[in-house]
Amino acid sequence: MKAPQQIIKKPVLTERTYDLISEKKYVFEVDIKANKTEIKDAVQEIFGVQVEKVNTLRTPGKLKRQGVHIGRRPEVKKAYVQLSADSKSIEFFDGMAQ
Repeated sequence: MKAPQQIIKKPVLTERTYDLISEKKYVFEVDIKANKTEIKDAVQEIFGVQVEKVNTLRTPGKLKRQGVHIGRRPEVKKAYVQLSADSKSIEFFDGMAQ
């Protein structure tokens, strides 16, 4: 099993995810091979919170061209993490949701 810091890559900070913070939902970019149980355990261990539910989303990389050469951006996996009602919020995101 991977270390929690290898599973959770970075938070996703957009206008839409800022709106979810008030509902105790947080969005993270995670390792492609991580499953929901590993993501839940990693968030609980890193931030010290109680996770109620995890939803995942995989987005394929876009095709990009430069002249005659065609490439693809890397695939990304996001995790939408719902904290339990009695759990504290994640301190990293405090002050961002106002």
